[in-house]
Amino acid sequence: MFNKRKTLSAAIHLACSGVVATGIALSGIAGAEEEAVKLQKEEVTGSHIKRVDIEGALPVTVITREQIDMSGEISVADVLRATPFNSFGSFRPQSGSSAQGTSSLNLRGLGSDRTLILVDGRRLPKSPSTGSDQDLNVIPLGAVERIEILTDGASAIYGSDALGGVVNIITRQDYEGAEFRYGKAGVSIPDEGGDREEGSVLFGAASGSSSILGGISYNKRDIIFARDFPWNQPGASVFGNSFTTLDAAGNDNFDWFYTGACDFPGTGFFVLGSRCAYDYTLVSADEASTSNKSLWLKAKHDINADWQVWMNSSYTETESFGRYAPVPDSSFYTGIPLTANSPNNPTNPASPLYDPSLGLPQQDLNWWHRFDALGNRDSEVVNKLVDLQIGITGMIGDVEVDAGLRRTTNRSDDIGRNFLLRSRAAEVIESGLYDLSNPYGVSDEVLNSMKVTISRISKYDQNEFWASAAFDLFEISGGMAQAFVGAEYREEFYDDQYDSLSEAGQVGGSSGNSAGGDRSVRALYFETLFPVIDDVEVTVAGRFDDYSDYGNDFSPKISGRWQATDELMVRASYGQGFRAPSLDIITQKDSFSADPVRDPQSCINQGQPENCSLQINGTRTANPELDSENSDQFAFGVAYEPTDWVNLSVDYYNIEITDRIKFFGAQTLVDAELAGDPIPAGLGVVRAPNGSILSITQGYGNEGDLATSGIDLNVRFQYDLFGGQVTNDLKWSHVLDYSVDGGRDMVKDPGAPADRAVLANVFEINDFSFGWNINYIGSQYDDIIDGKGVGHVPSWVTHDVQANYHAKWDGKFTIGVRNVTEKYPPIGVGLLDGRDYDFNLYDGYGRIFYARYTQTF
Repeated sequence: MFNKRKTLSAAIHLACSGVVATGIALSGIAGAEEEAVKLQKEEVTGSHIKRVDIEGALPVTVITREQIDMSGEISVADVLRATPFNSFGSFRPQSGSSAQGTSSLNLRGLGSDRTLILVDGRRLPKSPSTGSDQDLNVIPLGAVERIEILTDGASAIYGSDALGGVVNIITRQDYEGAEFRYGKAGVSIPDEGGDREEGSVLFGAASGSSSILGGISYNKRDIIFARDFPWNQPGASVFGNSFTTLDAAGNDNFDWFYTGACDFPGTGFFVLGSRCAYDYTLVSADEASTSNKSLWLKAKHDINADWQVWMNSSYTETESFGRYAPVPDSSFYTGIPLTANSPNNPTNPASPLYDPSLGLPQQDLNWWHRFDALGNRDSEVVNKLVDLQIGITGMIGDVEVDAGLRRTTNRSDDIGRNFLLRSRAAEVIESGLYDLSNPYGVSDEVLNSMKVTISRISKYDQNEFWASAAFDLFEISGGMAQAFVGAEYREEFYDDQYDSLSEAGQVGGSSGNSAGGDRSVRALYFETLFPVIDDVEVTVAGRFDDYSDYGNDFSPKISGRWQATDELMVRASYGQGFRAPSLDIITQKDSFSADPVRDPQSCINQGQPENCSLQINGTRTANPELDSENSDQFAFGVAYEPTDWVNLSVDYYNIEITDRIKFFGAQTLVDAELAGDPIPAGLGVVRAPNGSILSITQGYGNEGDLATSGIDLNVRFQYDLFGGQVTNDLKWSHVLDYSVDGGRDMVKDPGAPADRAVLANVFEINDFSFGWNINYIGSQYDDIIDGKGVGHVPSWVTHDVQANYHAKWDGKFTIGVRNVTEKYPPIGVGLLDGRDYDFNLYDGYGRIFYARYTQTF
């Protein structure tokens, strides 16, 4: 039977034993309901109104602690990346990025800055490294009790950033005792690097009126170098040791040539056609190392029967190390060519590089050089988040009130070593002190005079205050109408400060520039629940947001729930929202970036295969004229439980974002140009007369309208078998369409699969439990040419297995393997973005063996 009224507290208790709540009622809790002396109301993600029903008008998926453990992952970021709702993949730690140590989530493929991350119902502070989205790496996995995913827009409830959905990380609570956990894991690809380690300690105690809970948690993952992957394709950077000539107007002819100074054994230099190239994959890391160390403490005290004070505090420190190839640079970027009389000019008869066979008269040239003698560029990033919350809850008559204060400080320190002082490099190359024919013979004194250490010190701090009241309104046909009203005030302080040399454009091999600003946000919101008749509920909510630097907007939402029969529930919702441009993209100064791209014509002009990877001159620019974006969202679904051992839900979503804010990166702009897609004003690809890329201006723009729709399916079976219990849980998300400005459907474009699914199977018997997860990512086109998909990226299916033994002394032994068959990601096809595979959608770890021990006291 699909019981209309089931206690949420019982449902959550059952969920924490391995059941996924998908917005439908869960079987097997009727007994818990009968034994309950008092029905306890709880708040579920997507609504401020506490209720005793678990099945609501909005689709919420719960990932329990047991399912987190069964996944074999060691971080919250990795758990969420694997969910089917992360439709097109999301950013993860990667060497060479200005956000190398961060991880984000991209629900519905709408962007990580449209996915709101909450911790215990309060928003996670934005990352100082990005200024626009939230870093999942700062959440300690050891502190997590469960994860609730609302796959519907929630601007009317949580704020105008929640266009794509909301993820609420629920931390441990009401715990008494202690728990110790330690685990290690190793990867099969590559042979070296990528190993993992995790550990945590949890403790809790309670008296009649007070409780305290705390713990420490850590995890780490080693760095992975590109050279160690079996599919690694050697890079052929134009920044090797070559020259180009200039035309009469001083424009570069991009006719690379070298003069014999390319034979440096044991280095990345090599001859490619007429030029001296450099294989940057020999030394660059593909994935940065990451680590998380966290400490948290929660306390509650009942003043009396009606009032309670509480405190939550945490400290998290994450570290990341990235390594990428030595500095690439060229006099082309400074606009000051090598003079005809320089000792390093190969057209100068007095130069050791002089080559009369070139047939070139003595003339000015541009040099293109990899400063390998300076050493590899290393980046060390340390993020520190301090979060303190205090609050009080209680009753004033029949009104439940809640108020709190919060202060977060979020710091990021990024130190980069072995970068290039451009002005000094140009000087010593022109004078010959830096000998291009033998850079490894240059004195340490000269090398050190060219070398600089750069810094980036960032913060994103928040101050918050909130107050709310919940109360009954009046009795109507279906029961008591309820209301919730609240107010919030939030201050945000953003500062992203680069060192002065980087700001002045004097650092070669570095990208990014300073940004900063602050704002305050005032919000008023309400939510009302009307049980119209016994089987029909309607919820009306709205939120007014006032930004000090932007303006204000109102986000309404209406949702309904109809209990058609004991077995069938129907739900629907409609809402609107908005998002203003974030502080980073409207305040950032222009910055240089040598971005890897794949461009057929440029590759051909360099004498390489047309699918080669090459580096280009990129500029990233701010756009203070960005408009806001608005959203309209509609959802409809049904939940059905035909028997006591099977339940399912099907939900349709439709989202339209107008004047959307999107980042257009180097490869995105190249692909858009080749596909004939529109490119925002101020951004684009500049080419030489022969078709080679001269430069790419990247940044954010308003790209018309974005419309997407899809279907989510959740099916769950639970039954007895061979003396044990089997649970099969299928979560599948299908994107029906995804288009911009009413244009072509982009579903199955490279990087945009139509389908993602996870089938989790668990068998429990006596003191043992066994898990088998099947993960599926759908196929895509390899490329888009003239608006049509060509080529094929195959679907990707991986299998994970796990075995657990629950010892008599409250210990648990766990061993498991992720990707048992060592399935490679699709190599050389799809959305490569300068890499060998789609880094945000797949992983290249191969088979992951792990073992873990948990002891409970």
